[in-house]
Amino acid sequence: MSRPQTKESVQPTVGTVRIGTIAAIPKVLEHLGYDPEAFLAELGVDKSLFDDPDNVIPYALRSQLIHQCAHKTSCQHFGLLIGQYTGASSFGLVGFLMLQSPDVATALRALVRYAHLHVRGAAIYLEEDGDSTFLGYSIYQPQIQAREQIEDGAVAIACNILRGLCGPEWIPTEIYFAHRKPADVRPYQQFFKTRLNFNAERNGVLFPSSWMEQPVLSADPDLRRLLQKQVDQLESRYGDDFAEQVRRVLHSALLTQHATADEVAALFSIHPRTLNRRLKAYGTGFQELVDQGRFEIAQQLLENSSLDVIQIAAALDYADASAFTRAFRRWSGTTPALWREQHHRGGDTRPVRNNLENHNN
Repeated sequence: MSRPQTKESVQPTVGTVRIGTIAAIPKVLEHLGYDPEAFLAELGVDKSLFDDPDNVIPYALRSQLIHQCAHKTSCQHFGLLIGQYTGASSFGLVGFLMLQSPDVATALRALVRYAHLHVRGAAIYLEEDGDSTFLGYSIYQPQIQAREQIEDGAVAIACNILRGLCGPEWIPTEIYFAHRKPADVRPYQQFFKTRLNFNAERNGVLFPSSWMEQPVLSADPDLRRLLQKQVDQLESRYGDDFAEQVRRVLHSALLTQHATADEVAALFSIHPRTLNRRLKAYGTGFQELVDQGRFEIAQQLLENSSLDVIQIAAALDYADASAFTRAFRRWSGTTPALWREQHHRGGDTRPVRNNLENHNN
């Protein structure tokens, strides 16, 4: 299998991700008693793929790889283990910029602002509400395998980032997972050491807002200015198209029920009419993107959680379950209940080999 392209030739595009967040896969396999090189070779994956965290692969193939690893090791918390070994440094320049920020709030806002330079297909968002702050993660790439594994890993990474920024005294208030409660919750309890909420509407970490003012002790202002300049250059060269930016923002805005045209336009410091005009130039519209986002979130919650239709309707800001059901039928041609029955997880155990080979050839 030929070597994937690296940062010198390609940056994350729609539905792609740097290998950094799963660079711990060989270490996890070793921890579980497997020979990483032989195990990955069976899947058609060269272990050298993990040597450079800036290697870029399609989001879907990363998901398939995690799915295969979890299936072949029979480890249902494989994604959580990956996340436990991963922190801010997995985000490359953006991660180093965070570690040189003057305080936790500045660091987390940098993560949210520049995460798209690291991954396309998922959104990281920050919700500050009085005494509590929520750092969340949501996948908007459709038809992704190992969604629960990826979400578990992302929440673990979020905790590691916060522990790295705040110090060992930081403790999360609660942890949220938008999927069913696993059969064995002990690995989750051992790592997070706080209250766990499964079947939630979103994935993320809730913690006291007072930590946002905490200084980052390792910060070096001169180094931060240099890193900021490099990140700005990367942003200028590889920034998303406008429609993709709105799509990413909308996915988190829908989860926090702040997805009106006025609110989203304000995030881009433009008038709602300008927002619609710019989206029209990309062949889409604001309401179309809202419907796409709602449909994606609805599918995720129907497939991966035990939330009922009334709860999902409320999460997506519908007046009642009937309004949500009508919209879902318009999107999918069927009702939420029938869709859930038809799409209950069967699990794809096909080898990763062919897809990776096709990507690299």
